[in-house]
Amino acid sequence: MKAVILAGGLGTRISEETHLKPKPMIEIGGKPILWHILKMYSHHGIHDFVICCGYKGYVIKEYFANYFLHMSDVTFDMSTNRMEVHHQHAEPWRVTLVDTGEDTLTGGRLRRVRDYVKDDEAFCFTYGDGVSDVDIGASIRFHQQHGRLATVTAVQPPGRYGALKRDGDQVAGFTEKPRGDGGLINGGFFVLSPKCLDRVQGDQTSWEGEPLTSLARDGQLMAFEHNGFWQPMDTLREKNLLEDLWESGKAPWKTWA
Repeated sequence: MKAVILAGGLGTRISEETHLKPKPMIEIGGKPILWHILKMYSHHGIHDFVICCGYKGYVIKEYFANYFLHMSDVTFDMSTNRMEVHHQHAEPWRVTLVDTGEDTLTGGRLRRVRDYVKDDEAFCFTYGDGVSDVDIGASIRFHQQHGRLATVTAVQPPGRYGALKRDGDQVAGFTEKPRGDGGLINGGFFVLSPKCLDRVQGDQTSWEGEPLTSLARDGQLMAFEHNGFWQPMDTLREKNLLEDLWESGKAPWKTWA
């Protein structure tokens, strides 16, 4: 099975980083968040990726073209114009990088990679700016069992602000980053039939608009509930939160060995 990953947006709310690189290339623990997402899927046996590039897509292409340089010790022998790679670590990945346009919306980007997934029974689909410990394998099995066209992972959003713990009118302490109010939202991890792409009209179609709405209206969208960790990286604050979790050695999304 393949995983399609959106990696072409501008990331305007984290422009402190994205004026130099596309959002999926912002680093957590010294590696792009895109790398973390690929590792998540690879842990569940998915090693074939189609990445929808757009804004500064050449940065992503250069990263994978020079992957050994990023991940290994190297010796450059200038006298013989040779490079020797030491302790190379090869991932079992096949990565297809597709230019899906600078201004294309999410649904349009997905439609532009149709030829790479059209012959598959189903494929995974996610955004290039969020991590989770969702059981991707279980979501795929859920999708296969219900037989509908689409599965979305439903999550409870993290709270944005710390909450006060009160004893009457007295503040007794603080609860850090409480979870949301109980309502579930689109967690951005999908399993889709290629037939879903028939619902995308063109480049200016947002996947979160008519395609998802029509799937729900037609009874073709099922929800796989995930109650564990889920965190997007929309702001610098959220980037720093993920960085702190990684540095602590207890990053919940690091399910791989």
